[in-house]
Amino acid sequence: MRIGTRSKNSSPVSQLFVGLALTMAATMPLLAHAEETLRIGYQKSSTLITLLKTQGTLEKALAKDGIKVSWHEFPSGLPLLESLNVGNVDISADVADTVPVFAQAAGAQLAYFAQESASPQAQAIVVRQDSPLHSLADLKGKKVAVTKAAGSHYLLIAALTKAGLKFADITPAYLTPADGRAAFENGKVDAWVTWEPFLTAAQRQLPTRTLADGKGLAQYKRYYLTSAAYAKSHSAVLKQVFAELQQTGEWTKANPAKAAAILGPLWGNLDGATVEAANLHRTYQVQPVTADQLGEQQSIADAFLAAGLLPKPVDAKAVATWQP
Repeated sequence: MRIGTRSKNSSPVSQLFVGLALTMAATMPLLAHAEETLRIGYQKSSTLITLLKTQGTLEKALAKDGIKVSWHEFPSGLPLLESLNVGNVDISADVADTVPVFAQAAGAQLAYFAQESASPQAQAIVVRQDSPLHSLADLKGKKVAVTKAAGSHYLLIAALTKAGLKFADITPAYLTPADGRAAFENGKVDAWVTWEPFLTAAQRQLPTRTLADGKGLAQYKRYYLTSAAYAKSHSAVLKQVFAELQQTGEWTKANPAKAAAILGPLWGNLDGATVEAANLHRTYQVQPVTADQLGEQQSIADAFLAAGLLPKPVDAKAVATWQP
């Protein structure tokens, strides 16, 4: 198990994390830490964790060892990993590959314990159907909605680079998925970069065109994380969570209609066909993580540094990894 070194210097990223922590402390009544409670943070797009929560299978599995489970929803991956870093949750459900890089830059002592294999077409850059933008190069000088530190943020950087542009050539509008859709729908931005299920929902409900998805640009892996300390002290718990995630991923792929029936109402009353279409873009193949698999993580860190969005270089492999 390899563990990164915590930065001793204050930085814009660490200051952002402190601000997020104070905001969450004021607005979220998180449970106090207790050894018998596993606290899981997740997002609306955390498909497998959402299914586990709804079906109650993880609670049943852990109850045999006297462990309870509490669930805490976050609007995006960045505040979720900050909550993990300050000890308010024990496990972070799947976050996009970019998010751990920002957490590392802020000195978080992370441990990867699972990943979903690459799903590059689960995120895309979209414009309105009648937009004058027809190529990535046309984004120059335009306002683009994107969620800060999300996988879509890296997709945008990679797409601009492919088009011979820099991140500074566009005006980013840092918005949550819900706010990003509203800005896109109301013509407040020229383009929107988002991920599933928000992507398919917009494509089916609005007149859109896709400028690019992640194919050939960004692998888009989603990671499950914990703290390095928790990985050392609760290996048996992580092993049970890992097994449940694998089984749920296999069930989701084998039962797309049943999964859609559960997820649709939780994803803003989406119809079953939309949910099934969104899930086709995700592999839901849960695998262990080893340091030698983190090559694109380093590419992501380097890209954000070059764009002036990270305060210092990050060694993407200088983190702990847990093996089942």
